[in-house]
Amino acid sequence: MDELMQLDEELFIFLNNLGTTTWDGFWLFITDKLASIPLYAVLLYLLYKSYGLKPTLVILVLVAGMITCTDQLANVFKHGFQRPRPCQEDFIEQARYIAVRCGRYGYFSAHAASSTALAIFIGLLLKRFYKYIFAFMLIWALVVSYSRIYVGVHYPGDVLTGIVIGTLIGVIFYQLFKFINYKYFKTQNPTV
Repeated sequence: MDELMQLDEELFIFLNNLGTTTWDGFWLFITDKLASIPLYAVLLYLLYKSYGLKPTLVILVLVAGMITCTDQLANVFKHGFQRPRPCQEDFIEQARYIAVRCGRYGYFSAHAASSTALAIFIGLLLKRFYKYIFAFMLIWALVVSYSRIYVGVHYPGDVLTGIVIGTLIGVIFYQLFKFINYKYFKTQNPTV
């Protein structure tokens, strides 16, 4: 386990040091939760256009539940494992810490989990209507996830765990929507 944590620290320092002051503003913007509001507005429009009002309202409730689930699960893990964030460690002097603030514990990344869960869920919902939406959503989630390493608040292992958990939660909520959509809205195609 010590070797794995050492590898995670070394990979963090490498990936974090790829940054330059030229790109710091961009990555600080990407890591800000409010930066994705225009994307959310476009996705809401596409969902409404593709599914109609009632299913879209169900999707919004499911998204709220999904984000709550990923955030709360991340909090349970953070306080259960109590792994300090890289910005709390002595070796941060070898890295670039540019985040606005540094929380106490970091395992696992709620940003990575939430963005991945949303990408999987929305990507699966819209892929039959828009050819490249699933790939676009995955790229967006990966960029948001990497931003946490770039700004110095998460190890790659934190981010990778967040991506895996976000994928599982996104698939579970997609299956839940398929069930609700078929049962209550009598959609002809139960596979959505």
